[in-house]
Amino acid sequence: MKIAQISPLYEAVPPKLYGGTERVVAHLCDALVELGHDVTLFASAEARTRAHLAPVRDQAIRLDPSPLKSDLAAHMTQLSEVRRRAHEFDVLHFHTDMVHFPFFEALAHRTVTTLHGRLDMKDLAEVYNRWPQFPLVSISNDQRKPLPFANWAGTVHHGLHADLYRFAPRSRGYLAFLGRISPEKRPDRAIAIATRLGRPLRIAAKVDAADRVYFDEKIEPLLHNPLVEYVGEIGDDRKSEFLGGAEALLFPIDWPEPFGLVMIEAMACGTPVIAYDCGSVREVVEDGLTGFVVRTEDEAVRAAAGIAKLDRAAIRRRFEERFSGHAMARRYLDLYRRVTPAAAAGAEAELA
Repeated sequence: MKIAQISPLYEAVPPKLYGGTERVVAHLCDALVELGHDVTLFASAEARTRAHLAPVRDQAIRLDPSPLKSDLAAHMTQLSEVRRRAHEFDVLHFHTDMVHFPFFEALAHRTVTTLHGRLDMKDLAEVYNRWPQFPLVSISNDQRKPLPFANWAGTVHHGLHADLYRFAPRSRGYLAFLGRISPEKRPDRAIAIATRLGRPLRIAAKVDAADRVYFDEKIEPLLHNPLVEYVGEIGDDRKSEFLGGAEALLFPIDWPEPFGLVMIEAMACGTPVIAYDCGSVREVVEDGLTGFVVRTEDEAVRAAAGIAKLDRAAIRRRFEERFSGHAMARRYLDLYRRVTPAAAAGAEAELA
């Protein structure tokens, strides 16, 4: 099957530091190639991929030092190149939200669009009412709730290349928080839980410009706690050491998380997850097997006290079964064949 993967241009593929969507795109491309498919990735030029790379910008937007840049212009250039080459592919898989809809109306039957973000924002409903012909993929069933009328073709949970993450059979005794410093991620809750338990907490997280005031006023004063170590933003090369050494990942979110990639990154290392019951959490964490789903700080403290009972090898096995890159890729292949006629025809040709 000939597949085009169209990534956002905000981060490299995979990201050099923080980043979710582009990381998933990277793992999906590699897994599809490993399963024998012809994949072309439309992304920035520094992408590292087993697919054919179609570079549409010299580097990803966020870490580009240029003070003057336009993310809209970059994505319009990308979409123009995809449109020019669309005839080469059986399926066009977009990860760029809805920005491509006006340009690909005549080709909607050959597209799949995965929505990676929250869908409860004011203006989104009108977009999906106006362009109902595009088949959509959710990354969790919970993500769909604000738009139940949309043209949902399926749900495909994220996956990651299993070899990238090292299994750690035992922890080094600290709790971990990984991701982004923001009000909805609630690092303050993680600090409160660790403080009540008297256990060290290591925080590896980026601070976006939009969250700088929140960090300065609400979080930075809490970092003087002797139990807390703030290590800043980290990339893939440090995640196995960071997550594998943790007794548990704390995921104390306070928003409708569409998926929560860090949860399966922890599981890949054998590290259990203690997550607040929001958004997709119950679809990802199997309570009592790969971690605990909690609703309050008291429940989180009790869960952390009993976390050593969980089998880290079993957590890794569940990651491989449910959330490996190949598991994700196979689910997408089934979906391509079901919703895009050209992909179905390509699959039949392969079997002939």
